[in-house]
Amino acid sequence: MDFTLVKYTDLLKALKNNSYRFVTFEEYCTDKETLTEQEFVILRHDVDLKAENSFATAKIEHGLGVRASYYFRVVEQSNKPDVIKSIADLGHEIGYHYEDLTICKGNTFLAFEHFKKKLDYFRQFYPVKTICMHGSPRSKFDGRDLWKYYDYHDLGIIGEPYFDVDFSNVFYLTDTGRRWDGFNVSVRDKVSSYQNKWIRDGLVFHSTDDVIKAIANGTFPKRLMMTTHPQRWTDNCTEWFMELVGQCIKNKVKRILVKRK
Repeated sequence: MDFTLVKYTDLLKALKNNSYRFVTFEEYCTDKETLTEQEFVILRHDVDLKAENSFATAKIEHGLGVRASYYFRVVEQSNKPDVIKSIADLGHEIGYHYEDLTICKGNTFLAFEHFKKKLDYFRQFYPVKTICMHGSPRSKFDGRDLWKYYDYHDLGIIGEPYFDVDFSNVFYLTDTGRRWDGFNVSVRDKVSSYQNKWIRDGLVFHSTDDVIKAIANGTFPKRLMMTTHPQRWTDNCTEWFMELVGQCIKNKVKRILVKRK
């Protein structure tokens, strides 16, 4: 079975055993020049739903001596103060998974004010220095468009993955769509400018076992950002099955949305 906590642990161990250095996104933004020639993985988690699942992955990582970056939304399913605090206490980075333009229905002024307020909220738990947009696939608003009018650096933010990662040197892998090759069903969680090159280079992986095999045989990229959605990863059979069925339905809807873009 894929997308279990057992399989996630196997994935982390495969990376560790093959000398990958784990860095938070904050560490990458701070030390980008030094990391250019090293083998590393930026381990990013988008906490869209089921925040408790994130605590499970955070504990596994902590046990392996790994730090990761966790991005929380403001919606109730993600914004669980006790979970956020517990993950921060384990030494992980906390960031804001923002969707303010969608929440404020495209009003940029209100969205920026909302962003500042929520950024201050998350800074109660961690000195937040990085942010990451939530894709909001059903929304007509792209959260990143807020930065056409404002500059997040003015608020002490040093990084946003879609703007501040050098994807000419860093591969992007995400489990969006509950698969590692879900870029065809992703509305916004992808790097369109480099995806075709990565496909031509054979850097397409479907299952977690495919990723682990590539790590073991040396064909996996040496520098990457890996994004997971912890809601997908569980050892509970009922939750696992419900997530599988639900994601199959979502993927069909997303394919329609992608074609309309």
